[in-house]
Amino acid sequence: MLRDGLQLLLLKLLPKKTVSRLIGGFARSPLSKPLVSAFARRYEIDQGQAELDLRAYPSLTSFFVRKLRPGLRPVTDGEDVFVSPVDGVVSQAGQIQDGLLIQAKGTSYSVLELLGQDLEMAERFRTGTYLTIYLSPRDYHRIHTPVQARVVGATYVPGTLFPVNPFGVRAVKGLFARNERLVTYLDTGAGLLALVKVGAIIVGSVKVNYGAVTTGQPRGKLEKIIYRQGPLLAKGDEIGRFEFGSTVILLCETPIELEVRPGDRVLMGQAVGRRPAGLRN
Repeated sequence: MLRDGLQLLLLKLLPKKTVSRLIGGFARSPLSKPLVSAFARRYEIDQGQAELDLRAYPSLTSFFVRKLRPGLRPVTDGEDVFVSPVDGVVSQAGQIQDGLLIQAKGTSYSVLELLGQDLEMAERFRTGTYLTIYLSPRDYHRIHTPVQARVVGATYVPGTLFPVNPFGVRAVKGLFARNERLVTYLDTGAGLLALVKVGAIIVGSVKVNYGAVTTGQPRGKLEKIIYRQGPLLAKGDEIGRFEFGSTVILLCETPIELEVRPGDRVLMGQAVGRRPAGLRN
């Protein structure tokens, strides 16, 4: 615990946004290209799954946000089946209890804090289901829709950039509600989803495919967007990407019967839950 306390103190003193901006800029530049092979070896990344040969990536970031070869992530069929939006490890999952979610054993945080103090949206997710998935540096970092849905809104919530690895989850109280994040709201026709993409130290940015909103904004101002005619996305469609490891939190307005639990490794497209029979269309 003493070691955790020292690490946390050093992190608080570190200019995390400046460090992240500098490292992110380098990782996006051609100067980082020689590090691609070393990065793949260091994190034991299966190079055979990448869409391109390692030598074809012009920078470390371009490799980090790589697409996969077609067919490697089949999407589970079923109108009422929810699939994992990302590759990663389930850190927490369960029912939202009176607006509270579990961060780690003995530590919780509120939906209201997570969604940037949006009272209307927080009330819609006061009960329901949540799923938290951690993406390590070795993972595939594109984000996909868990079920067919239409994009109806987005919120950029400014914040700090603590690490979201097991140390950060253990040591930083209210971590996910303190870090910078980007929320996408999706209307499934049978309830609302909030797909929360949490930034972290060294994460250059979180980008989405449906609009110009992105993280890493220098002014750090909360931004809320409503889409009157947002795109309708099929289950498994790509919705965005992380530029380095982070965490995705999926909030479901209506209860979902989960098929995964903390500690499980999941792949994008894998079934993680389904609507109960009484809630099906």
